Order: sequence, then structure tokens, then C-alpha cells
Amino acid sequence: MIAAQTFADLARQSLGAFADKPTTLSPGQQEASRLLWTAADGHLKIGVWECQPGRFTADRTTAGEYCHILSGRASVSNADGTGTRDIGPGDLLVLPQGWTGEWVIHEHLRKLFILDAAPAT
Repeated sequence: MIAAQTFADLARQSLGAFADKPTTLSPGQQEASRLLWTAADGHLKIGVWECQPGRFTADRTTAGEYCHILSGRASVSNADGTGTRDIGPGDLLVLPQGWTGEWVIHEHLRKLFILDAAPAT
């Protein structure tokens, strides 16, 4: 049987311990996350993530990402520096599969993320 699941109050969901951000360009920047749900085939994952202010690179070549910003502010740019988008609470950011770029976190940020690694048809 397939059952529906709910996850309440994402702004207060407990996350794992903060750890160094592997792709940071700002020494000392840390992040924390909690995976909430994974599809049976592993292609779709949903979770909550937080990150401290600073800059980091991001690579979405193997999975697209949908980010619903719960709190904080950031700017996201394409790898070549173009297409900068400022995002904040209530915004939905779509990073299509194949995207690479850079994030600048201006205020401690928390987001709901959905990673979609479904094979292209």
C-alpha cells in the first residue's frame, strides 16, 4: 500500500548538526540538512537545508533542484556570472538538471529542497 505522508512546520524541522560546506568559497561556512522523503526508485528526494552566510559553488548536472525559500536571503548566479537571481522567503527557485553556478548567502538561509534525478526521456 502507498501511504500519504506529511511534514509539519518546515521552518522548525530539526536538522542534523552543522558541518563545513564542502564547496564553500568562504572559509568557515557551514550547512545542515535533513532528508525527509526519498522515492522508492531513489530519483526524487525531499528535505530541508540551512546554510550560514558566505559563497559556494553548486553543481546540478546529475539532478535538477526545486528550492522553496523558507527564511533568509541569497543570490544565485550561473557559472559564467550571468542570470543573477535574488531570492528570499516565499520564493521558488528552479535549477534545471545541467545547471552549475554559485550561491551567495546574505542572511542565514533555510529552504525546502526537491532533488529530481529522473532519467531524461
